[in-house]
Amino acid sequence: MFRRMTCGILLSAMTALTAACGSTTTPTTPTPVATTETFTGTLNPASANLHSFITLTGGAVSATLTTVGPDPAQSVGFSLGTYNSTLGICTVVLDNPAAIQAAVFNATASTTGFYCVRMYDNGNVATAVTNGTAQNFTYTVTVKHP
Repeated sequence: MFRRMTCGILLSAMTALTAACGSTTTPTTPTPVATTETFTGTLNPASANLHSFITLTGGAVSATLTTVGPDPAQSVGFSLGTYNSTLGICTVVLDNPAAIQAAVFNATASTTGFYCVRMYDNGNVATAVTNGTAQNFTYTVTVKHP
């Protein structure tokens, strides 16, 4: 009788172990959630503006010059780069010195980090002020990042 109970317990334990070892699950990696940030500003003659942002993981980064005013056909300088938060410096990686409204930069952040968008007068703001057609240019930039 004791032998049968021991065999029964042993058989039950082996069945439980076999069932536990027979199923493997692969953990899933969560998909990074994209963040959208909007930056606005004003460009005066010979000026530049910096807007910094932080990526939480690596992934796709998209920066779009959404609006330029008062005339969307006028170009401005538009850059995307890495940002040194200690020194407050934007190291330009991608640059468009004649960006018009709807200009886009598409890049990939390799990891968590500080990045920046730089807007600058490429001479058109100064010319518009000299001609009396504008006092300054306004802009909006939309950045999507992980």
